Amino acid sequence: MTQPPPAGRDSSSSEESGSGSRGDRLKARSAALTATAKGLPDRVPLVGRAVGQLIRVNLLDNATRLAAQAFLSALPALFVVAVFAPASVRDGVVGSLKDQLGIEGEAQQQVRQLMAAGSDDVTQSFGVVGALVTLLSATALSRAMQRVCERCWELPKSGVRLAAWRWLAWLVVWLAFLVGQAPVRKGFGAGPWLGLPLYLLLATALWWWTQHLLLGNRVRWFPLLPGAVLCGVAVLGLGLAAQLYLPRAVAQSVDRFGPYGVVFTSLSWLIVLFSAVTLAISLGRVLAEEPVVARLLGTTDEPGRWGGRAR
Repeated sequence: MTQPPPAGRDSSSSEESGSGSRGDRLKARSAALTATAKGLPDRVPLVGRAVGQLIRVNLLDNATRLAAQAFLSALPALFVVAVFAPASVRDGVVGSLKDQLGIEGEAQQQVRQLMAAGSDDVTQSFGVVGALVTLLSATALSRAMQRVCERCWELPKSGVRLAAWRWLAWLVVWLAFLVGQAPVRKGFGAGPWLGLPLYLLLATALWWWTQHLLLGNRVRWFPLLPGAVLCGVAVLGLGLAAQLYLPRAVAQSVDRFGPYGVVFTSLSWLIVLFSAVTLAISLGRVLAEEPVVARLLGTTDEPGRWGGRAR
């Protein structure tokens, strides 16, 4: 006579069956999500092009290079120019350092004293020639920015003779924008209700002109507009975030690392800033190739054909 299986074995086998079925369901759900993610670029072409663009541009690598060049070459050039400039320009440099890098309090006073006390000594020992050499060496940032723009638009490098004056022109305008941004954000005394929209407009114009200049007029104006708008929004948003985050971050970093804390925090923030700029220019090219956006811009319905002289 057949004996029934023990009750414990039934419960154990049912638990194993239940856990197995749950595991199978989780695996099936995971496989479905993976298939959905892989098929998303095919169903949404904009996503696929954006991902491919970011991979090709190598976002973090280029942003780190831009941040290093800004910190090592452009920032010293800004200090040298401020030493030779009138007091109003020095105040603009101090305000820009506060807004962009969170340098305030004791560090801000030291920067102010350095530029004020060292003006006569620097003028005599450094000279105009030294200042020009410093400014020319700072064009390394311009060259790095040009490579980012060319990579985003898949264009070959410009010749040195055609691009050299553009590097210096862009650097001078960018430094002037940094010096004058503090009163612009305040609306020249009227308040943020005027200052923020005005700053957004000027930042968009700056990055629109930046792309057109550094690309050597090889891309027409209107396809560059989406990236310029994204750059303006990104720079404005990060500027507002910097005013809230950076002072506390710099103070904590100084308490932990001493004077080097300012260097660590400033360089990290510059990487974030240039990551946003590189991302905006990259995605701007993708948006410009969207048929709907291309028709609104009055350019072309054929993606990827933006070359030629300016119109």
